[in-house]
Amino acid sequence: MRIRAAAVAVTTCAALALGALTVPGAQAAEGPTITKVVVNGGKNIVVGPSAVKKFTASVTGSDPSGVISTGLYLWYGSGSAAEAKGQISPAGERTCTASSTTTTTCTYPFQVMANSRGYTNEVSNSLAGSWHVSAWAFSKNRVQTVDDTFTTVKVQRASRLTVNATPEPVKKGKTITITGALSRANWNTHTYAGYAGQTIKLQYRTKSSLTYTTLRTVTTSSTGTLRAAVTATADGYYRYSFAGNSTTPAVNAPGDFVDVQ
Repeated sequence: MRIRAAAVAVTTCAALALGALTVPGAQAAEGPTITKVVVNGGKNIVVGPSAVKKFTASVTGSDPSGVISTGLYLWYGSGSAAEAKGQISPAGERTCTASSTTTTTCTYPFQVMANSRGYTNEVSNSLAGSWHVSAWAFSKNRVQTVDDTFTTVKVQRASRLTVNATPEPVKKGKTITITGALSRANWNTHTYAGYAGQTIKLQYRTKSSLTYTTLRTVTTSSTGTLRAAVTATADGYYRYSFAGNSTTPAVNAPGDFVDVQ
């Protein structure tokens, strides 16, 4: 966390994000406190292969003198923010609201999309996972606090999961074959592609139940496909379920009903 004393008021988001001007030899005052950061309502940011993902993020700051503004941006990398491999910055003007004489919250619109070039607000496959959130607050006595690792948020490749149980209908005691496929957004090619080597749960619920029970686990093929066989016992729904990981969100296939006669 860095604290800077400013010589002049800073009026733009860009100037604040880069840091306020410092006074040579000036004694640094105690900086404002960053009390809360909320990105995308506290949920992971899931980005598809082509559509622009829009979300908002806010920072709350507090200082005895009052807070003029707060702000944030997201960055990806294992080093410092200055060495970031990717960055997601605000895509519009902030809205600031003072909840008291000491505390202010500023909210920013953001947007991000898949693009293999890796420019600001664009992501490639290698950037999926946990991102740092750099947050700052600027007080009325012209002191800025910056925390480049205040929190983290996951930016994930959107996932899809399908299921198909056959034959329908089927006689009791006969075999039901359940196929499906797990795919996820390929940010480099702007398509969905099969997700290989993932452990998927095959689940079942009876016609009268709302709860799924796991029958077994199945591993996706090199192209993301799934295949399993079970014995028909009673009318019910079959689905595949993926628990997700740091780069890809959890997803359930819609249940496929099988009439057992």
